[in-house]
Amino acid sequence: MKYDNILENKKRIHFIGIGGSGMCPLAEILMSEGFEIQGSDMNEGETLDKIKSYGIPVFMGHRAENIDGAELVVYSAAVKEDNPERKAAKERNIPQIERSVMLGIVSRRYRRSIGVSGTHGKTSTTGMLTQTLIGAGFDPSAIIGGKLPFIGGNSYVGHSDIIVCEACEYVDSFLEMTPYISIVLNVDADHLDYFKNLDNIKKSFNKFAHQTSQLVVYNGDDENTVDCLKDIEIEKLSFGMNDTNDYYAANISADKGVHEKFDLMYRGEKLTEIKLMVPGRHNIYNALAAAAVAHYLGASPESISENLSKFGGVHRRFEILGNPGGITVADDFAHHPTELRATLNAAMKMGFGKVWAVFQPHTFSRTAMLLDDFAEALKIPDEAIISEILPVRETNTYNIYNTDLGAKVPNSKCIDTFEDITSYVTESAHEGDLIITMGGGNVYMCANMILAKLKEKYE
Repeated sequence: MKYDNILENKKRIHFIGIGGSGMCPLAEILMSEGFEIQGSDMNEGETLDKIKSYGIPVFMGHRAENIDGAELVVYSAAVKEDNPERKAAKERNIPQIERSVMLGIVSRRYRRSIGVSGTHGKTSTTGMLTQTLIGAGFDPSAIIGGKLPFIGGNSYVGHSDIIVCEACEYVDSFLEMTPYISIVLNVDADHLDYFKNLDNIKKSFNKFAHQTSQLVVYNGDDENTVDCLKDIEIEKLSFGMNDTNDYYAANISADKGVHEKFDLMYRGEKLTEIKLMVPGRHNIYNALAAAAVAHYLGASPESISENLSKFGGVHRRFEILGNPGGITVADDFAHHPTELRATLNAAMKMGFGKVWAVFQPHTFSRTAMLLDDFAEALKIPDEAIISEILPVRETNTYNIYNTDLGAKVPNSKCIDTFEDITSYVTESAHEGDLIITMGGGNVYMCANMILAKLKEKYE
């Protein structure tokens, strides 16, 4: 790839936005390889604390002098050209690359890189596979899009030739990678502000699969996935619920304290039984993908079963925050109708008195383009609370509001602010209920507010 030699004869690398979840793992891995790392950020936080704990110098705020001594600058996608550090790098002829380019470069420094792609489930599956491979003694490195409690963060520096990377399709970021093994979990209409339509999304995933050198592991039950991989000529292994797949789940049930239990089958033969602590049919698919790759790499069925059974989830994926007054408060990253449906269907089967879904729509474009699909998903819980739409990087040229969504959901209430949502749900929920906040933005802050108010009320 174009920039693969950019690290040659370089010693000091400066990261703009080093506290970002995608930047921190790269800094950590490059530091382990002997590079001198420094960085800057605007906001304090847990990730930045971790970076500082390694002795990496971090400047708060962005200033031209921050890049003094740097021989290469890495910036996150949110950092624009007019950033003072990027402008200074340009003036001084210091090379600059975007985070996804560096991810591609770093991943190619490992002989066996694994790219975990898909519209939904990437973070959970990357976490499952990382935990399984570490537990089975493979000692991989890992770059995950969310915090995995098992490793105490979203990155892990191993000492083998394997790296597990979450591969995000947004703005074709994952096309910077050339994996040894790629996983395609599903292909769905999302990020339509960039891709415009499903055909373009499918073309992007097809290109990602074509850039894979050894093996593609894919969801054989997902029509879009099967369609966009039909011309791939390297080895392919499918997973799913149907017994026509190479790896499939049979005899699905649940035990007390276990959300999903199933037999892991490989081409008609039972390999092992798997018990999952994380709920939902979607997590069976995620576990099948992780198990297929681990088995292909040589992990024993026993170790796959043992390590998947210990997987307790990743940060913001049906994360249980507390249970004050017998009311369970959870938070989930779901921000697409398919993800909402999967999480809410799982929640409705868990025996709660009432399920309260607090949803923060994420971007005007996604809300407008998938309005009817969002409405259908939000009819699933007993009560749906819809906050203001989070604009992210957009202006409201779509003339779309939370009330447009609320009008299509009979069991909903539109409440704009987190303060008012907190007051409403904490006064209305009862012992045995579940309150789950959902969205790709900062709705987790609302979850924390609800938890604090319930603790104040009951404890």
